[in-house]
Amino acid sequence: MKFHSLLRLFAALALFTAVAVAADISGKWTAEVPGRQGAMQTTTFNFKVDGDKLTGTMAGPRGDAPITDGKVSGDDISFTVSREMNGNTIKMNFTGKVSGGEIKFKRVVEGRDQTAEFTAKKSST
Repeated sequence: MKFHSLLRLFAALALFTAVAVAADISGKWTAEVPGRQGAMQTTTFNFKVDGDKLTGTMAGPRGDAPITDGKVSGDDISFTVSREMNGNTIKMNFTGKVSGGEIKFKRVVEGRDQTAEFTAKKSST
């Protein structure tokens, strides 16, 4: 009986530690992101983190778009942004690795052969 209680306690502590060491990425991040025909576009990410849940917005030349399905696990983050273009919904999936004041991102556009890699930097404003 004591062994099971101790095992549960260790499992709870391990879960708490994993959440506690998740990267704190809340705030504003900016990046130069490849757009159509390779032209670079300034994009701003406003992240809000609550435990392992990531929310916020992505702002660029086409305006703001909400972040959905966002997750934070240690230094890894992932989320989706959907945009309406010419009556079609374009879904972009982002994965990233946080290192200090930078996030190295990979963006994949669903249903298209479009992948981009870029780095976002924490904004001081």
